[in-house]
Amino acid sequence: MREPTREGVLRAAEKIAALLPPTPVLPVEIGGQIVWAKAECLQPIGVFKIRGAWHRLSDLSEKERARGVIGVSSGNHAQGVAWAARRLGIKAAIVMPRDAPRVKLERVRAMGAEIVLYERPGEDRDAIARALAEERGATLVHPYGDPWVIEGQGSAGIELAAQLEVLEGLGAGGPPERIVTCCGGGGLAAGLALACPDAELITVEPEGWDDVARSLASGTIQSVGPNPPPTACDALQTPATWPINFAVLNGRARGVAVSEAEVRAAQRFAFAQLRLVLEPGGAAALAALLSGKVAADGRTAVLLTGGNTDAESYAAVLAEAG
Repeated sequence: MREPTREGVLRAAEKIAALLPPTPVLPVEIGGQIVWAKAECLQPIGVFKIRGAWHRLSDLSEKERARGVIGVSSGNHAQGVAWAARRLGIKAAIVMPRDAPRVKLERVRAMGAEIVLYERPGEDRDAIARALAEERGATLVHPYGDPWVIEGQGSAGIELAAQLEVLEGLGAGGPPERIVTCCGGGGLAAGLALACPDAELITVEPEGWDDVARSLASGTIQSVGPNPPPTACDALQTPATWPINFAVLNGRARGVAVSEAEVRAAQRFAFAQLRLVLEPGGAAALAALLSGKVAADGRTAVLLTGGNTDAESYAAVLAEAG
């Protein structure tokens, strides 16, 4: 499989610009500094994953489209694939965990995709997806280990840089100097690294699931280990990054981890200060800034990556004492 490139990111950005309006970039004060928050939670499917899915599926040949696609996802990439497949007339099946948030399962079904459930932990979702793709002759669309997906996610960085360039007040008026992003397998992070090569890039993962941070610190790919702790950040529960992502990120980014309490605090902050609904994984990067684990000086931008959360879970977070 080919490697992702910045040229591919730029081509993906052109395709996305012709399809969807840019998501807003909102100024918010954190620790006395203005931070620029890109609200990817306002995408039509509530998450940035629509970018990579559209770039991947729209590049398929007619023969590939006829054979369909297989996705693998905890729910957000699933929605991106289902959304793109429906608009392109492609049959899609998604391998999803049985314990995925109900709202994500319901939305994938509503968009017409087939769902193949697996047990998490216990079963290897990638192995199930590969076997299904081979059996059906379909194209596997991986949520982060696919060059088209990486390039598509990077379109958010191209969009962000253009938006900050034209804003002259509140310390903008130039490209981002620091980008803070949530990280599961590293698809978005790798895309942002290609899109904004001069910006400091910081990946944020839940505590106990910070395999990318440890990989970047050690210079070799690390896994989360056999008994990772439970986390509300279902979108960020990946066992290890892939070589295609690590090749882009190694020596280019650094990572930090945030606690479950810090993530919940970030969800409440986004609701109160930005009037935005964020799922736990979508609030992880913001949590790193609010906790002081990442500096907010200079032209710092943060990706608010998703807002697909069950109403009951979200209400409980908002009701929790600060």
